[in-house]
Amino acid sequence: MSRRGTAKKRTAKSDPIYRNRLVNMLVNRILKRGKKSLAYQIIYRALKIIHQKKETNPLSVLRQAIRRLTPYVAVKARRVKGSTRQIPIEIGSTKGRVLAIRWLLGAARKRPGRNMAEKLSSELLDAAKGSGGAIRKKEETHRIAEANRALAHFRR
Repeated sequence: MSRRGTAKKRTAKSDPIYRNRLVNMLVNRILKRGKKSLAYQIIYRALKIIHQKKETNPLSVLRQAIRRLTPYVAVKARRVKGSTRQIPIEIGSTKGRVLAIRWLLGAARKRPGRNMAEKLSSELLDAAKGSGGAIRKKEETHRIAEANRALAHFRR
């Protein structure tokens, strides 16, 4: 048990152009080697590509994609009687959003394409429609959780 006080929950800041916290969370996750301006360029270029393709607000596409990707259960590895089991755990909205962003960027990085902005924009459009690599990851996680539902009483 920690002797210090508990850490306060900090709210994410919003980005300078869209004034949106979700965009800033995405920027902070795409960040590589501290190059935040490059991360902002990638995100803004991807949102511009979405705006050109769909002729709609790219933030609504981003919100819809994240909403579709957000899981409500996750699996956690636990040692039970000498063997490691995947135990399903219900997760909150904040943790679910973090997982959704992580899966989205992972699927975008694996996509074939010229640059990250194009890969990210196409992954966002696919996720908003309900297809793509990130959606597959969410469905796989839910399938594993459903298969191991009998072990749910082992969670702590």
